[in-house]
Amino acid sequence: MSIILGFLAGVGLPIQTSVNTRLRKKVGSPYNASLVSFVVALLFLSALLLITGQGLHIPLAQLLNEPAWIWIGGICGLVFLTGNILLFSKLGGVQTVVLPVLGQILMGLIIDNFGLFYSQKTPLSVFRIAGAVMVILGVVLVSMAKENKTASEKLQKSESTTLWIWRAFGIFAGMLSATQIAVNGYLGKVVGSPIKASAISFTVGIIFLAIICIVLHFKNGKSESFKNESAKNPWWMWIGGILGGLYILANVYLSRIVGTGMTVIILLIGSTTGGILVDHFGMFESPKKPINAQKILGVLIMILGAAAIKLL
Repeated sequence: MSIILGFLAGVGLPIQTSVNTRLRKKVGSPYNASLVSFVVALLFLSALLLITGQGLHIPLAQLLNEPAWIWIGGICGLVFLTGNILLFSKLGGVQTVVLPVLGQILMGLIIDNFGLFYSQKTPLSVFRIAGAVMVILGVVLVSMAKENKTASEKLQKSESTTLWIWRAFGIFAGMLSATQIAVNGYLGKVVGSPIKASAISFTVGIIFLAIICIVLHFKNGKSESFKNESAKNPWWMWIGGILGGLYILANVYLSRIVGTGMTVIILLIGSTTGGILVDHFGMFESPKKPINAQKILGVLIMILGAAAIKLL
């Protein structure tokens, strides 16, 4: 049941991306869109805390006695989110998907092997390594099926040291995403609630996003404020934060049960499947990209890889 819930949370991630893309048209900046999304997520999680009777109290005194890294989950999420936006324009669709995934899987296996951030320790094995390779292969197959030839040709003509720096950043951003899962998992144990841990993570992210937006405002000399569009704004463009809140909540919950590495794999399979569905049906004003045999094969290979990691 936990794995199914994690899969569904992963499915919501590409939907959140599509929704936030539409929100960006309204607010005029990816940073503004991220800030709005984070605020909505925090409000959603706060409502969950009140509904479940947990209250909004955060044990700050207890948290201050914990390692300093307990606060970095929100920062890791912010870098990962912003990194994806920047990477797409620099490297194209395929590498934007594959490189962070490589970082996620590598860091997830490292965290599990050494029990970093007080996480559940699961030693590396031949089957876990083989499973990780299969998952990466599946992601490559799905991504290659969606790649734009023009973008690919442009990349071939513009090879440079700068591109390799961006590729390294893509892997690094993925590693931070896996780190966020482990950190927030431990944070959930400390505060005794995955919902409170998720709320703390988003609060930290909001603080840093607000600083970024303020700095950009003064740097550009003008505010990238909300746009006055004549077109009607769909109601669903505000739900990205809720989907993001559920995604982080699943991170915290699952990492305590199956470990960081497996949590990364489950959410990855869900997000890849969700991305295929969003593309096929053109959901939330996304361009239609029909399902084909290569995409289906890629997802099946990912599932087999995850099974090898978990069961063998």
